[in-house]
Amino acid sequence: MTTTSVSPPSPPAESAPPRGRWGLWAQANFRKLWIGETTSGLGTAVGNVALALVAVVTLEASPFMVGLLTASAWVPWLFLGLLAGAWVDRWPRLKVMLVCDLLLLLLFGSVPAAAWLGLLTMAQLVVVALLAGAVKVFLSTANGAVLPTLVAKDDLLEANVKLRSGDAAAEIAGPGLAGLLSQAFGAVSGLVADAVTYLVAAVCVGSIKAEEKPPPVAGRRGILKEIGEGVRFLVGDPYLRTLASFAAVGNLGLNGIQAVQTIFLIRSVGVSPGGVGAVFAVVSIGGLAGAALAGRIARRFGTARGLLLCELVGAPFILLLPMAGERLPLAVSAVAWSVAVCGVIAGNVIAGSFYQAYCPPEMIGRIRASASTVNFSAIPVGALLGGWLGEALGARTTLWIMASVLLSAGAVLLASPLRRMRSFPERPGSA
Repeated sequence: MTTTSVSPPSPPAESAPPRGRWGLWAQANFRKLWIGETTSGLGTAVGNVALALVAVVTLEASPFMVGLLTASAWVPWLFLGLLAGAWVDRWPRLKVMLVCDLLLLLLFGSVPAAAWLGLLTMAQLVVVALLAGAVKVFLSTANGAVLPTLVAKDDLLEANVKLRSGDAAAEIAGPGLAGLLSQAFGAVSGLVADAVTYLVAAVCVGSIKAEEKPPPVAGRRGILKEIGEGVRFLVGDPYLRTLASFAAVGNLGLNGIQAVQTIFLIRSVGVSPGGVGAVFAVVSIGGLAGAALAGRIARRFGTARGLLLCELVGAPFILLLPMAGERLPLAVSAVAWSVAVCGVIAGNVIAGSFYQAYCPPEMIGRIRASASTVNFSAIPVGALLGGWLGEALGARTTLWIMASVLLSAGAVLLASPLRRMRSFPERPGSA
């Protein structure tokens, strides 16, 4: 497989200063990135639950409308994913992240403002979700591409473990906080918290001091040609192609579940809005455990084998979720759900670290965006399918169907070269 090199990449992160016993915590740039990402992660965790509660409780939305709301946040990947990858590789990634955080502050702040004025409608929620999704295409692409600029290649797994652990901790606190805010002040109050956290993230990202050297204008070869390079790299590489396909199937199932999970808990199991936040907090503990265990799993079993282990051992526990309130107590199903999330998140950390170490630095934005376009495009499909099935068959039956889809992602890994490997390969052409 051959690739066309582009103009000067950002200075290699291997030039980062030696670390002491505090590891990456001793590096100011990483600390600022971690604080910003963890804070905005807390707001996002609050906002995701709050947005669904606003739709279900305040606006009395149907299952299909909740699915449409979920899908709207991801539809922009269908249209902007490939373009965002090429553009992010042309621009300073930290500045992209700063602008995106400020735009998200404005978008999510508009929801409580409209609610307080008595003007909030389901149409506004969908539009906000759609526009925020478009902004997050660029934010996610830049975020996934900037880390190799800030830390050394050998520290990428540690950095991803720390960042994902922060996200997971935020996801534990966020749903419970959203439930409490909803009970005390109304569901829209959670979106106030979400908006404020993007301001904090903008301040942190804006204070990071790192030299970025995007390609000069004279070195550009046309947006379509640059997009094509990223797509060909992804399609031509058996490992990246496998991971993109695996993630697409997994996202189809996961988002089918998410489209009906709030309705299932409130209307089928009889959980209060505050209880919904508590359940999601329990589930998020699995995310924290998965992020914390990812490094140990990769070192003990190897990265490729560790990913298989996460998918084939942890994910099947999701089958206990549809039994909640019927064949199993909610608490048991919530713990099983948490174990499944543990496997999913640990696998995500391992796979994400591989992308960052394996892809050429000058092309990482385009390659990641090409992969994200494949796997994130499955999210709105899964959300709409889950919403439609929820309307036609009920939330519990939909959970059974979409949990089965999620588990079928393991077949993608078993049919790939990864099933015979202990660890992922090194970057092509690297020593």
